[in-house]
Amino acid sequence: MTDVAVLILHPEADARAGAIERWVAAARADLAARHRTGFLAAGATDVTVAAGLPDDVSFGARVRAFVARRRPAGLVVLGSGAMPLATAADRRAFVAAASSGDGVALANNRFSADAVAVGGAGRLTELPDLATDNALPRWLEEVAGVAVTDLRRRWRLGFDVDGPLDLVLLAGRIPLPAPPERVAERVAERLAAVRAIAWDRTAELVVAGRVSAAGLAWLESAIPARTRALIEERGMRTAPAGQRPPRSILGALLERDGPSGLGLILGELGEAALVDTRVLLAHGRGPNDANWPPAEDRFASDLLLHEQIGDRWLRELTAAAVDGPIPIVLGGHSLVGPGLRLALAGRG
Repeated sequence: MTDVAVLILHPEADARAGAIERWVAAARADLAARHRTGFLAAGATDVTVAAGLPDDVSFGARVRAFVARRRPAGLVVLGSGAMPLATAADRRAFVAAASSGDGVALANNRFSADAVAVGGAGRLTELPDLATDNALPRWLEEVAGVAVTDLRRRWRLGFDVDGPLDLVLLAGRIPLPAPPERVAERVAERLAAVRAIAWDRTAELVVAGRVSAAGLAWLESAIPARTRALIEERGMRTAPAGQRPPRSILGALLERDGPSGLGLILGELGEAALVDTRVLLAHGRGPNDANWPPAEDRFASDLLLHEQIGDRWLRELTAAAVDGPIPIVLGGHSLVGPGLRLALAGRG
């Protein structure tokens, strides 16, 4: 059996983290433990959960150091929030790819990876300082000469826990830590209202942000309401150096009207809306999330808790979503990506 190591990267919450951020970190720690057990059962030689506080060490540097120290024949690397809906068969596919020999790689999605298996892991000692795992398949294919395949048709493997809304969408599907008291009630109510609109054949649903072609096709085939999609900044996390900065049509409208205009803008376009706010933040502040409001503010926005947000722009945007004329849910990529099925497919 080829030696296959699994590296799970888990960012811990620091002492200053708020209650919502600590909840997300605890859930991701639970998911890391589930992955550890699952990958060992799938045939991995060993599984390492590398936990620690966020720092300036890049994803690329972490992987280089692990491979140089451990020297596995094959490697599977993923974040602790990746693929929470993965099955035993999914994990076996990654372990099989990592054990299949030099020059082979498998990603959950080659265009925005959260989990990657690499056969011939020794080549990863040459990995540059990639900021995140999203760009690893591109480097493997274009620089290292590795044949990369992916499992993006398995939509569940693209769902990733980046924030609290992802945990709300997962509720009842896998065991998760309980949320802090009352933090999820408002957004759960809004999700139910958006879902009701989505199942109304006379209504129109607005979806704005990094919507994939597969997600749009699913909306058009599975959801009775008409769909108005603003597809913006696909590949925002994997754009090569020198590419134009992120820009958003919805972001430009908010520059004109201010963040408090969000509800009225969307109310003219449909009867309910799902909005990827990270595209709006990137439009105004650039793609580096170090320049965005802190995680606790972004997470409170995802839960529509505008009263808890310190950043003025994001607080006004979130309040506009809460007070607008139509039900609006705000979130990250998962909401308008693979999370569409979780947000809209269930009825009640």
